[in-house]
Amino acid sequence: MPLIELSGIERVFHLGDTEVHALSQLNLTIDAGEYVAIMGPSGSGKSTLLNLLGMLDSPNAGVYRLEGKDVTTLSGDEQAQVRSQRIGFVFQSFHLVPRLTASENIALPMMLAGIPAAERTRRVSKALNDFGLTTRADHRPDQLSGGQRQRVAIARATIMQPALLLADEPTGNLDRATGEDVMHLLEGLNQQGVTLLVVTHDQALGARARRQLMMEDGRLKVDRITRPLTHPSMPVD
Repeated sequence: MPLIELSGIERVFHLGDTEVHALSQLNLTIDAGEYVAIMGPSGSGKSTLLNLLGMLDSPNAGVYRLEGKDVTTLSGDEQAQVRSQRIGFVFQSFHLVPRLTASENIALPMMLAGIPAAERTRRVSKALNDFGLTTRADHRPDQLSGGQRQRVAIARATIMQPALLLADEPTGNLDRATGEDVMHLLEGLNQQGVTLLVVTHDQALGARARRQLMMEDGRLKVDRITRPLTHPSMPVD
């Protein structure tokens, strides 16, 4: 069963008297464990697509199935529950809570989900170790480098063991060397079975993915697979 199925997706925005078709008749299937780059110029619809996949936005028409479930029919609260348990987000601007430490930022999704304190502590300790952040556990975001902040953001995004990781220009605010480290982290998670979707303007970054989706004027113009899916899908612990 595919992880993601989009059928006849339409997303229309009204700007004054003008209708802007951000997504038009979009049909797309993504299997579990894939590594996909979503590319295209500004205004092509790639960020709208990412927001829709993350259930931060809803289509005007069409069906979005995630793990076989039609999530377009769910209530706002039901969508929020699916989002918290099955989808992780990594943003260009990190979106960490300034007053919380690295450990507290990582633990936040688990607190919101009501996971017991002992389990939160275990998972946070493992994440800090896995992402090379043990010595930064008690530091707030303004005490961390850009690369460290993005690693905290990735740890937070994956602490609920999601099936799908959505990354929007994840290296956009980082220097090249730090960005390379961040991409290695994301690609390592993909190798463990997490489905990875990356929105990027960077052609070199997009070329790293096994599949490239090229958007233009709200339509999918190119769907190209550069190499076969070679690793099995499995949950990340």
